[in-house]
Amino acid sequence: MPSGLTLRLPRADEENEFLRAHRATSPETPSFLLGYEEGTSLARYLEMLADWERGAHLPPRHVPSTFLFAFAGARIVGRTSIRHSLNDFLERVGGHIGYVVVPEFRRRGHATEILRLTLRLARERLGIRRALVTCDDDNLGSIRTIERNGGVLENVVRGPDLEKPKRRYWIDTSTT
Repeated sequence: MPSGLTLRLPRADEENEFLRAHRATSPETPSFLLGYEEGTSLARYLEMLADWERGAHLPPRHVPSTFLFAFAGARIVGRTSIRHSLNDFLERVGGHIGYVVVPEFRRRGHATEILRLTLRLARERLGIRRALVTCDDDNLGSIRTIERNGGVLENVVRGPDLEKPKRRYWIDTSTT
């Protein structure tokens, strides 16, 4: 299990690392940087994230959310987002928490640690006592990550609007 991960926003002098993580991850996970448009400065992107955390200027059907990066030293190894509440879509398939690990850092336990730290923040900062975390039904890495963090499977959601079935897990944040 990796230790020493911190969840935080990048500083102005870390724009190159921010872009490195984005470029390494976005081809396979376009949502790595939610709402980011190529060429946007880090400062402007951080302003947008601050707005979204306050619930200002949200895209349609979005809820206020906290978006942070997982750092191991000076390297961004992943990111996480905590939705402060659930709308109909998030209740069904999106959940409270979404996380992504940069490809070169996968299969090293970072996802488990990112989710553990995120669950703690969800409880301490936002008062979320029971968090919904979802993943694709065939994503064995995420299934293990969620179950290692106390996830209890409620059900698997299927539908014509979904590319793949989604597993819905509930986690009691007081145990993390």
